[in-house]
Amino acid sequence: MKQYVTTAALLVGLCGPAYGQPASAAARQAASPRTDQLASAERESQLKAAAWVAALHLPDAPQQAAVQQIIVTHLLAIRAYEQAHPYTETPAGINPTTGKPLSLLERQLIAASARPPAVHEQLLSGLRQHLPPGQVEAVLDQYTIGKVAFTLRGYHAIIPDLTATEEEVLLANLKRAREQAVDFTTMKQISAIFEIYKTQNEQYLNTHGRNWRALFTAYVKAANARKVAEKATGEKSTSP
Repeated sequence: MKQYVTTAALLVGLCGPAYGQPASAAARQAASPRTDQLASAERESQLKAAAWVAALHLPDAPQQAAVQQIIVTHLLAIRAYEQAHPYTETPAGINPTTGKPLSLLERQLIAASARPPAVHEQLLSGLRQHLPPGQVEAVLDQYTIGKVAFTLRGYHAIIPDLTATEEEVLLANLKRAREQAVDFTTMKQISAIFEIYKTQNEQYLNTHGRNWRALFTAYVKAANARKVAEKATGEKSTSP
């Protein structure tokens, strides 16, 4: 557990003394709450990592411990970076695509995405060192609460005749979203990353013979019609 303790020490060091205060005074003032916050973050990260590793059913205890530590280190690293670089570091300008003022979430994403690429690379290289590709994906799925599979099922429900080629493109984009999303700390941020790639998927469908808006509208109308029918008959439909 020496590595775990060292990681914690480094994360505390990222916060540093309060600006304008003597180091000793700042340390006395902030040591207790920061220590408590760090301990809470460590406990939460350890619990998450333990659950995700348990789901892999790894037969080897050292392998389990190594993978768990890699995950914990990543969770603590991205949290520490966001605390050291809050959204307020991003000026309250406009979104160059929409022209609207940047939202709080957009500013959070901009600030957090500026973290060194090494943070992401260390997670993936560490997982790939100890796990086969399928299990690496399983860890990423745990982090993003299965959004890849869930969204793909939605595409199949909305487009029953989805082709193999279309599915391949849509799935590749969702997997890109999943890999990028593991560098963010909240579900709102993770969902926002997926929205970027879902928009790309809709654009792909629109430029390859589909009308996404019409397909989605038809799906919603059919779903609403089923609900009305179920309410009228008192029976629940098994259709998607």
